[in-house]
Amino acid sequence: MKVLFTLGALALAALGTAHADEAAIRKALADRMPGLPKIDEVSKTAIPGLYEVRMGTDIVYSDEEGNHVIEGAIFDTRTRTDVTKARIDKLTAIDFAQLPLKDALVVKQGNGSRKVAVFADPNCGYCKRLEKDLLTLKDVTIYTYVLPILGADSVLKSRDIWCAKDGMKAWRAWMVDGVVPAKTMGNCDTTAIERNQELARKYKVNGTPAIVFEDGTRSPGAMPAAQIEKQLAGARKS
Repeated sequence: MKVLFTLGALALAALGTAHADEAAIRKALADRMPGLPKIDEVSKTAIPGLYEVRMGTDIVYSDEEGNHVIEGAIFDTRTRTDVTKARIDKLTAIDFAQLPLKDALVVKQGNGSRKVAVFADPNCGYCKRLEKDLLTLKDVTIYTYVLPILGADSVLKSRDIWCAKDGMKAWRAWMVDGVVPAKTMGNCDTTAIERNQELARKYKVNGTPAIVFEDGTRSPGAMPAAQIEKQLAGARKS
């Protein structure tokens, strides 16, 4: 019983120390770095004396007193993994079922049983290459989130495509065949495009194209059709 009591006391002491360190880090960073975003979580890392400081989906590291802040990646040489990237991937994982499908251009190919989402800019060359590969897929429903990030012309083209009578048809005509979308006349609600930009910020979609599969896995950049097929098959099994 005495041994158990001692172990319990040690555990409580360690917990108290961790809480004290967290409080010290929060106070020090808030006082010394007023421009820092709100701290959501402070937690120990596997490295003694080093804490993870999470602000939304952004991560920095600090010593136990908040005297030093490190911005960068931790790499585990034993497992050869980027620990920081793995953590951010987990924080920014996308639940496919929670995607706002009403804000996407949608096309059903074959029976449409498989699903994939794509973030794309109308002036992105790699997005155009990807669109041609997407055309070859069978039995898939594709949700395209138009994301104008390459300048003013991308914003105009996104508006013209979204406001077209058949947005997906206009999208593919432009992306695959180079047919410039007709100019939008009159009023058109383009708040979906604004929501797409907010969605991209939330999940750290910083470039196009970005592909999201049903199991939540993400792939930045264009992928050949064969690789997309492989990912689709894997997503359905998981």
